[in-house]
Amino acid sequence: MEFCKRCLYTTAHPLGLTIDQDGICSGCRVHQEKDQLDWQERWSRLEKLVEPYRNPNGSNYDCVVPVTGANDSYYIVHLVKKRLGLNPLLVTYNRYFNTPLGIRNLANLRIRLNCDILYQNVNPESVRRIVRSTLRRFGSMFWPILAGQSVFPVQTAVRYRIPLIIWGAHQGLEQVGMFSHLHEVEMTRRYRKDHDLMGYEADDLPSVFDTLKQRDISQFRYPNDQALSSVGVRGIYIGNFVRWDPKAQHEDMISLYNYASARFERTFDTYDHVECFSYMDLHDQLKLFKHGYSKVTDHATREIRHGRLTRAQGLDLVRHHEQKAPEHVDLFCEWLGLQPTALRFILDQHRNPDYWHEESSGHWVFNGWSARQHIPHDNGAPRTPSSSAAFIATHTRGLDAGDKFITIGKGWPC
Repeated sequence: MEFCKRCLYTTAHPLGLTIDQDGICSGCRVHQEKDQLDWQERWSRLEKLVEPYRNPNGSNYDCVVPVTGANDSYYIVHLVKKRLGLNPLLVTYNRYFNTPLGIRNLANLRIRLNCDILYQNVNPESVRRIVRSTLRRFGSMFWPILAGQSVFPVQTAVRYRIPLIIWGAHQGLEQVGMFSHLHEVEMTRRYRKDHDLMGYEADDLPSVFDTLKQRDISQFRYPNDQALSSVGVRGIYIGNFVRWDPKAQHEDMISLYNYASARFERTFDTYDHVECFSYMDLHDQLKLFKHGYSKVTDHATREIRHGRLTRAQGLDLVRHHEQKAPEHVDLFCEWLGLQPTALRFILDQHRNPDYWHEESSGHWVFNGWSARQHIPHDNGAPRTPSSSAAFIATHTRGLDAGDKFITIGKGWPC
């Protein structure tokens, strides 16, 4: 494992990462483009790109925009509706681990920006069966979420014959420099399968060891090439055309549209994933078990690249947050119909031996990314992680343990 000298990523990153002769990773190198590109020219390119997709007579929507009650949804819709002047159809996949704050954010987005929206609610019993299978087989409780939120927009584009889908930033570009902004990479079925879905399409899930049926997976199938071609579906990433900075963007959306944020135990970022009880909780712990790092490393790396943290400060924050215990395990077990001890047994099966060692006492010893990095502290004195003060938490009661998963969120008094 080789470490980048600038950020906290390593060559073990699951998306793939290279380090050059100067010790700087491909993700940091591509991030440098943000300070080098002419973003006014990039925006002009985007305006020309979307112009043919406008429906001047109002006979159809101009584009499909996937959204949730968190992440960068507000900013994407703001750009699409207010700056590009397009009429989007918003689509959202119901994760079933919904928080009241996330439902509030999604309703507020729809109302404040005056958009039509489609919700997909897959049969919850099918979702449970899939989660039981994917959790046991490859340690993923989020496979149906990743599959659903990446395929429902495409299905909608085909069904309503709306060729253009507008996504936010490309994860592979933002994290590991898989592409340059200048490549203007677009959405592909292959990237979805290899990275979002861990190499498993819906039809790969049923087996003789499961109770999964064809009806359980039917909603997660990607449209075939003929259907895509007949509509001319393409999915662009708006992050290729604007200087992407999630912290600054979220703070603008708090000011403009009253986006709601909340604090987490497992990271200092208060803006991402407030719509979900499980993402920054049990799902994030699974990431640490399997890959030796968790979401706080992604957040710290991003802040280091934007110059708001030093590498040493970022590492302090990672070590402070990454081993915090999940708060909503009992809630997940109740939803899935699983005993906590059984869940713990399954999770332990997915601890990567490259990063975890079990002692004879049954205690697990961690030797992941943060444990292997040694960065001298200023003046030899340890720092107290304090970057969280720079992130706004508009709601102190965002993910309350007393709340339950809300399967379908209707409206909200905004």
